[in-house]
Parts: sequence; C-alpha cells; structure tokens
Amino acid sequence: MLRFYNTGDCSQILRYRTHLKATLAKRRRGLIALLRLIQELSQGILNVVSSGNYNVRTHRSLVSIAYRLIDAFGIVCGAALAAQYTHLATTQDMAAIAATTLLIHLIASEVSGLYRSWRGSRLALELYCVMLNWMYTAPLVLGVGLLTKLNAHFSYESKILWLLVTPLAMGSSRVVFRMILKNLRKRGFNTRRFAICGLNPLGLQLADNVQESQELGLEFAGFFDDRPSNRIKEAMGRDLPSAGTLSRLAEMARRGEVDMIFITFPMRAEKRIRDYLSKLSDTTASVYIVPDFFVFQMLHARWNQINGLPVVSVFETPITGIDGVLKRGFDLLVATVLLAILSVPFAILAGLVKWSSPGPVFFRQKRYGLMGEEIRVWKFRSMRVCDDGEEIQQATKDDQRTTPLGQFMRKTSLDELPQLFNVIGGSMSLVGPRPHATAHNEQYRMLIDGYMLRHKVKPGITGLAQVHGWRGETETLEKMERRIEFDHRYIRDWTLWMDMKILAQTVMVVFKQENAY
Repeated sequence: MLRFYNTGDCSQILRYRTHLKATLAKRRRGLIALLRLIQELSQGILNVVSSGNYNVRTHRSLVSIAYRLIDAFGIVCGAALAAQYTHLATTQDMAAIAATTLLIHLIASEVSGLYRSWRGSRLALELYCVMLNWMYTAPLVLGVGLLTKLNAHFSYESKILWLLVTPLAMGSSRVVFRMILKNLRKRGFNTRRFAICGLNPLGLQLADNVQESQELGLEFAGFFDDRPSNRIKEAMGRDLPSAGTLSRLAEMARRGEVDMIFITFPMRAEKRIRDYLSKLSDTTASVYIVPDFFVFQMLHARWNQINGLPVVSVFETPITGIDGVLKRGFDLLVATVLLAILSVPFAILAGLVKWSSPGPVFFRQKRYGLMGEEIRVWKFRSMRVCDDGEEIQQATKDDQRTTPLGQFMRKTSLDELPQLFNVIGGSMSLVGPRPHATAHNEQYRMLIDGYMLRHKVKPGITGLAQVHGWRGETETLEKMERRIEFDHRYIRDWTLWMDMKILAQTVMVVFKQENAY
C-alpha cells in the first residue's frame, strides 16, 4: 500500500536524514582518528623495542611511554565520566572527545615540556606542569568542539565535570606511578649509574644528597679526579677514595657503564671543565655541570635566556606570570569576603577607638613595599602617639604609650584589620614578610646581610615568620635575623598552598597571643 506525505512531512524527513548522515560521519571520523592514534602509539613502542639503542635507553623510553599511557588513561576516564552524565551522548561521542583531547594534549605537551625526565624533580613541580598543559589543552578542545558541534550533546554540567576530572585523573595517576617507581628503584629497577668529576666539598655534598634519596634510582660509580692523591688529601684534609682518572671515566662511559656524569669543579676552574667536556663529548653519557652556587645566598633561582644566552637568577621573586595572577586573585577574593563579614565589628572598633582616647581612628605609617617602594600601611590606632619619623621606638611589653583598648587590639591582632584595604589596593598581600617601619628598615639593612631581599615580594598581613613564633618585639639582632631567615624561606618556597596554610596557622597564633603587645 502506498502512503502519501504532504510537502511539510517530506522536508522534515529530508532534514532528519541529512542530520543523521552528518552525525554518523563525525562519529566515523572520530573513531578513525582514535584508531590512528593508537596505531601510532603502538608503532612507537615497537620502534623502541626493536631499536638498536634499546639497551642504552631502556629506562628512559619505557618510563616516557608509561607517562603517556597514564595521561591517556586519565583523558579517557574524564571523557567517559562526562559521557555518562549526558543522556544523549554515545560511545562514539566519548571516543571522539577522548581522541581529540589526546591529540591536542600530545601537541601541547611539546610546548609545556610535560614528558621530560622528572627524575629528581619535586612532585609539586610535575603536577604544576600537568595543570599548565591542561590549561593549553582544554580551551583548544572546547574550541574544536564548538566549531565542529562535536560536543553539542554534552551539557554544561558534564563539560565542567570533564574540565575538573580529567586533570585530577592525570595528576592522581602520576602520584601513584611515582610511588610505584620509587619502590621499584629502591629494589634496583629502573636505575642509572652516575659518576662525579671532582673530589671536593660540592662533590661530596652531591653524593650525600643522592644517597639519601634512594627513590631517584641513581647508583654511584665513584669519584673521578686527575689530581694526585696527595693534592686531594691536602685540599680536603683527609684521604678520600678516587675511582680513577678522566681517561678511565671516558672509557667507562663509552662502554655504557655510566649513564650520567656530574662535574663539580669550582666555576673558576674553567680550563679543567673545558678539558673534561672535550673528552666526555665522545661518549653517550649525559653530562651535567653543578655550579658551586651554594656559596651565594640563593633566592628562588631559576634559569632564563637573553637572546639564546642562558643566565641563572640569584635574587628573584617567585611570584610572576600565572603565579602572580593566582596570588592576586586569591588576595582580592579573601580580602573582599573578610571585609564583608567583618564590616559590623569593623565599624564598632572604629567607634571604640574614637571614643576611648583623643586622636584619629586610623594610623597610617610609612613602610617599604614591593621592590622597596614606600607605601602607607593602615592600622587602627592603638597608642596615644603616632610615630612616623626617622626614629621609631618598637612596642614593648606593658608599653605605657598603648591605650587599654589598644592593648586588647594588639593582643588579638585586630589593629591589623584595616590592612585589608592595603590588600585590596594592591600595596600588600594577605601573606608575605611583615612590613617594618622605614626607620627600622634603614637600621637593619646595615646590620643583616640580605635584609632588603625580603622586599622582592609584597609585604603581608601575616607571614611565615609570624606563625613560627617570630612576632612582636625584636630587641636583639638575633631575633630579627631569625625573622629575616623565615622571610627568605617563604620567598624561596612560595606556593599558593603555603599561603593557605599560613592563613590557617595565623588563626591559632592569634588565639595563643604569644609575643603580642
């Protein structure tokens, strides 16, 4: 029996058939891309196994492949979870999203350096690189999906879930893989033999550091030095065993008995370093120069380039680029929320300060800020005086200048609350080295080496020194030196997580009220 359709029905059927064909074509292309990627990965594994250099590079190649497979697993898990929470999504949709993400991820990893060797690097640095790579990958994947309608079936909720779960899966997998590698290396698997050129304090320190970290999987082949044993004994003050001369080391490296060589000669021994590099260039070993920078007071050192010429920073701030944006955003968010929550107590305190003693409600004092620039720090006035000259007397226990209300505010640190205005204005941060009065800066910069380095970051309402008990009066030079030591440690080791921990510890310090007057 024939069935007749009107014109509207026919056009609707044609549109439906066109849409169905386009959808099937997209899914087919996604599956083909995924299969090609799997084929390339498999071929890469076969190439490594069949390569003539397999015996030399086994440890590096297999670990690198394992890292790629781990990330691929995390990407597939993220796509599968997003598809599970999208009713209209199919297995083909999930495969297409996973393949696209994996392809862009591998391209982005060449930019971020995600698959370099992480042996000896901190876990936090590796996870940071994973997040950085995801920040490259995710926007590109979403952009491709928007242009091709590949993710049209996915809801906003599932996309947010995908954005969060995928890097979490990759990071968690890497943590587990690190633990497995650590245990394997302690048992002698995935190890590399290393040698040290130079029997000197730096070489001994390097050897001790490696031996204390068995998870690095580095097996010590010995010290190599061309100097006679009597000269080594004279320089070191004791007999130290040498495994041989440079010629013997070069021969061992040519035979593949040594994988890594560290040169620990002092920087002034340029000719010796050049001679060693010249002879070792005929080997396949990885050679590293360990500069004796430990003689300097390093402050967040990192490598840079000036038109291709490598330079290393000795005194540098850690809070630049995306880190600076994150810290500034965190400061603005927390400071704004705190001001909103504390607005009523803030107003009450202002009224009490005005009523309790004659003088202004707020006290603004000149201090040094970022890079030593002069700033004005806000505080509730807690004293009967407002010293801000060339000579300023520090607050002491039972200080007669402090008002009764001021004593209470200083013990509870409530007098510091107006510095939230400084944080919002950008002259201060929630966490950082506490700003000292200008007069004290000029005094202590003449007495303590590296004192002014604390101004490489913004001053803070609280800091690492304060939560470790170094707050209040610094009546001795030793106390100020300890405070500066913690300030330098904060700058060297800064992370956003450290800021959060210091803020949490500050609450406990305020309740204890130690050295607060």
